[in-house]
Amino acid sequence: MLTTAQLETAYQQACEIELQAFKPGNVSIYSAGHGMTVEDFRRSATVSSSALVNPAYSVGEKIFYAIKATREAVGCNTNLGIVLLCAPLLTAAYQVKAGQTLRSALIEVLAQTTVADADWAFKAICLASPAGLGDTPQQDVKQQAAVTLTQAMGLAAERDRIALQYGTAFKDVFDFAILRYNRAFNCFFDRSWAAVSVYTALLCQYPDSHIMRKYGLQHNDWVREQMMTVNHALTYATRADLLKQLHQVDNDFKSKSINPGTTADLTVATLLVTFLDELLSEKC
Repeated sequence: MLTTAQLETAYQQACEIELQAFKPGNVSIYSAGHGMTVEDFRRSATVSSSALVNPAYSVGEKIFYAIKATREAVGCNTNLGIVLLCAPLLTAAYQVKAGQTLRSALIEVLAQTTVADADWAFKAICLASPAGLGDTPQQDVKQQAAVTLTQAMGLAAERDRIALQYGTAFKDVFDFAILRYNRAFNCFFDRSWAAVSVYTALLCQYPDSHIMRKYGLQHNDWVREQMMTVNHALTYATRADLLKQLHQVDNDFKSKSINPGTTADLTVATLLVTFLDELLSEKC
């Protein structure tokens, strides 16, 4: 069994490496944006970590108390998507049995969420007040939950890629992003550049939910084209040329107030899975 200290370290490392990755349109050590800084995200990772690894909390409670701590510390929504993704992953890593994979433990965690978990998560979402939060006909987060957290996420899956992960056992992470990360790490031998590769590959493959909530389909093709260009450059360009290109794309995105925040959150989850898998392998 992994200790809560190991889980907390893995979570904070995943958040930090994601910040060290130059993710166009998003906040990183290379560029602030959207009224937020790197220090806002670092502070958020620090204050949210203890709730996320607390074994006395359910998944829903972890989500709520992590967001409550974040809101009190930075006063804005820096990590709702990160917390929604990482809470079940960290729970699964703590509960994983001998000979069991992280993903199989995650499937068990997701199958066991409750209506109370959904209520806690709904409160957390309202507290975080993410951009584009509107009313929905089924299981609106501003009302009391009537289904489990995983069922509620299933109802939102068509419009939110983070919600989609709950019903697919984190398919985007385990079946796509992890493979991309491993290939890129074998090329760069650098976690932050491997994270850039995950981010760009995800944006080439899937529309970003945060952008969709704000703009609909307006920028989807353009964002994908930009990321395909960067993704291609990652295979041949020098670091200096890559940084120049990333700065240009980042400026273009931020001039249009485009922030692929969901994709950044999925990048954190991918990094966390790699760290957790490494820890679990050491235990075998």
